[in-house]
Amino acid sequence: MFNNNTKSKGDNKAMLPSSTINIIGTGTTIQGDIVCEGDIRIDGQVNGLVSTKAKIVVGPEGDIIGDLVCQSADILGKVTGIIKVEELLFLKGNALVKGDVYTAHFEMEPTAKFNGRCYMDEEHRPDLQKHGKSVLQEAE
Repeated sequence: MFNNNTKSKGDNKAMLPSSTINIIGTGTTIQGDIVCEGDIRIDGQVNGLVSTKAKIVVGPEGDIIGDLVCQSADILGKVTGIIKVEELLFLKGNALVKGDVYTAHFEMEPTAKFNGRCYMDEEHRPDLQKHGKSVLQEAE
């Protein structure tokens, strides 16, 4: 079931996944920080920092109490904390964000709710290579 070394017919080479996707499923609660390289989808609850160099998706049942740091993010659930997004932050559906946002681009559907401040200028926006040290390293 979890074996990624599936072989196709007539081929002796193992098939490798094309990208890394991490999933925190519904009913799962994590107390602590999550730091990863690939995309992450959160449908459960996380109490702590969530940081990646890729994309974060918070599903409709997802609930994060802590900061988010990432390249891009789609939020459909609830986030309470500071959100730092290098590119696009998209609040969809019944998303609820309580906290300040630092991003280059911000999109929000009419049904989403946002309570906080939004910073989009170069001075305030996170830079993944700022002063030779990434935002992800600063978060650790």
